[in-house]
Amino acid sequence: MKDLIFENSEFLNSNQAFPIRVLSEWIYPKDQIQKCKITDTIVLFGSARIPSPEDVAKEEQITLTSSSPEAERIWQNKKSLLNSYKDAQEFAKKISEWGENLPITDVPRKLVVCTGGGPGIMEAGNRGAKEAGFKSLALNIQLPYEQDTNPYADPEMSFRFKYFFMRKYWFIKLCRGMVAFPGGFGTMDELFEALTLVQTRKISKIPIVLYNSNFWKKMIHFEMMVDYGLIQKEDLKLFHYADSAEDAFQFLKENIHF
Repeated sequence: MKDLIFENSEFLNSNQAFPIRVLSEWIYPKDQIQKCKITDTIVLFGSARIPSPEDVAKEEQITLTSSSPEAERIWQNKKSLLNSYKDAQEFAKKISEWGENLPITDVPRKLVVCTGGGPGIMEAGNRGAKEAGFKSLALNIQLPYEQDTNPYADPEMSFRFKYFFMRKYWFIKLCRGMVAFPGGFGTMDELFEALTLVQTRKISKIPIVLYNSNFWKKMIHFEMMVDYGLIQKEDLKLFHYADSAEDAFQFLKENIHF
């Protein structure tokens, strides 16, 4: 007897079933998020390659025993970013506690931390929320190399996507504020998508924080874009630099609109 059509894995993984897979990545998260009564998120972006304090010594040992001057040079640079993990953890604690006690309104609201669900800064965000006693969203992604969901993400609020564009949809859909910690291509992609959506008014303005001003000002010369007429000077107000968890928290708290 043939399988039922909706149980046919060969068909469901075929090119023809692409719309069904996309729809699944919209309907299932939507259903679960509603069940958890989540209405708003603060999204944390950042590198998967910034280790937790527990893993710093191990990574340093691997680097120093590699006998590679280039690896040692990179590690020395990377050490300046290691505090980002603890800062993301602290920020997630603050925002989770605040999100659980929002002012009472006509519409019940529940604000939680949302991350990409992987290691590094993503782990720090989920970890901070969990250590404060709160749940958080984790939007993981299928990659050529395996990226497991970090152990601090809540199973009922964790999703593993195949498609980046659906994952990014859910990053933005409930987002009321965003903090971008130091990161690579993925972080840049997510940050610039948000900046573009706000700049072009495809979404309402949300507070966007660039965490670690020294890193971001070296990484991206926004003023140069203004000088060359590629963005408006007013666009520099789309984001705020922060160098402490408290500063990031206060800025978001004062600029979030529900």
